[in-house]
Amino acid sequence: MTARNRLFCGVAICALFAAGEASAQTDAPVSTQMQQLHQQIQQLQQQLQSLQTRVNTQAQQAPPAEAASAAAPAPHITQSPGNRFSIESPDGRYSIGLTMQLHFDAGDYVNYHPDSKVTSPHDLNSGINARRARFGFLGKLDGDWAYTFVYDFGGTNDSGPGGTNGPGIEKAYLTYNGLYKGPYPLAFDLGYQDVPFTLDEATSSNDILFMEKSSSQAVAAGIAAGDNRSAFGVRSNDNRYWAGIYLTGPVSGTTHAFPQQYGATGRLTYQVIQAPDYSLHLGINAEGLLKAPTTDTPAEVRSISLSDRPELRIDTSSLLSTGALGTATNPVDNAAVYGVELAGNYQNLFIQSEGFNYNVSREGLPANTFWGAYVEGAWTLTGEEHHYIPASGAYGSINPAHPFSLSSMGIGAWELAARYSYINLDDNTGSAIAGGAPKSNGVAGGRQQVVTLGVNWYPNNNVRFTLNYLHGVVDKPAAAGEAGASFDAVAVRTQIAF
Repeated sequence: MTARNRLFCGVAICALFAAGEASAQTDAPVSTQMQQLHQQIQQLQQQLQSLQTRVNTQAQQAPPAEAASAAAPAPHITQSPGNRFSIESPDGRYSIGLTMQLHFDAGDYVNYHPDSKVTSPHDLNSGINARRARFGFLGKLDGDWAYTFVYDFGGTNDSGPGGTNGPGIEKAYLTYNGLYKGPYPLAFDLGYQDVPFTLDEATSSNDILFMEKSSSQAVAAGIAAGDNRSAFGVRSNDNRYWAGIYLTGPVSGTTHAFPQQYGATGRLTYQVIQAPDYSLHLGINAEGLLKAPTTDTPAEVRSISLSDRPELRIDTSSLLSTGALGTATNPVDNAAVYGVELAGNYQNLFIQSEGFNYNVSREGLPANTFWGAYVEGAWTLTGEEHHYIPASGAYGSINPAHPFSLSSMGIGAWELAARYSYINLDDNTGSAIAGGAPKSNGVAGGRQQVVTLGVNWYPNNNVRFTLNYLHGVVDKPAAAGEAGASFDAVAVRTQIAF
């Protein structure tokens, strides 16, 4: 009960008491009783006024409840340099953000010339597809942990999860960063991921110069690394060096009906020269297939195949292919890849190159050796530069200095690019095409050369349009003559990513 209510109750009680007293003293004159009652009411009113004044004074001196206690902090929205939005806890230790990647491709093999009737395939199809249609989320857990989950809804990724061409998990891994900011920065990754085995593989598919990576790199990564691969690894880097080793397993979605493959990769790079307008990057990498995958053909056989499509993904056929390396008599024992990296920029000029040596050992046969390489470069017409990203040990895309806008007359960023790639999957081909002796190690996988010219337009940091022209030649010997082909293709990509 408030002070005011108590006063009103007191007034009422006094009035009733006064009335009762007046009725008891019937002998007193009415006028005298009224006068006494009036005086009592005046006294009560004065007391009420005095109490009201005291209450008002105390209320003015007391601070408001809102000011007495600070408002509780609330989660907030953050925005990355690449315009990825996340919800983050007040202390910054927890977060969740959305990521999206769409690569919509269209292409046409304007010319395809098989060398003979035995060439397979005898034609390549043109088409339109969603090369990548990935959606996922990533964030932090208690500050020291990071998580990433990305699902690919596209139907034409490199080999498809589990060796198919359907949707599946692209990334699903956990990272511990508790030691990353210490004197010896270390980060640990576990789960399905893109293993950063080569310079090209460490470069995001959003940042590569062309629609596809070179065949020499794709063959190297396909042995025991590459996209959606299960892996556990540790990596370390500062502004100049990057080092990492990973144990790898099968890709996501691989059947468990047969023993699965296992491998290991290692990579070490260093920025020999690093300045605001120029840089020079050197690196080495190695990969080993510790246990080859087992197939049912018809018995369980340890076997691998080295192959790649002609640096375009609008047709599923592969001209370049060793076929299955491994039989019941001569199963694959192990395989290894050794690579070197070179990259750098001078202002708006950029160059990148890698070379690979592949070795495949089969029980009862001499080892086979293959090799491949590529060199590519870009010139940004609008002056932007490709900057080095220490966390990945690779170079990123360019960011338009003047994003495209009709109102501000911005034209975005424009870039010209060119690449030459070569890979040789032939070894001791004479015995391979002639049938050979029972223990022949001949392999006729073919020799592929591809020249790619490209134009890239970056309207802003999240949208990119790519136009590629490819001229390729595949020389492949066969028992009945040449089984190679030459081709010309034109393809375009619309890219949205954040």
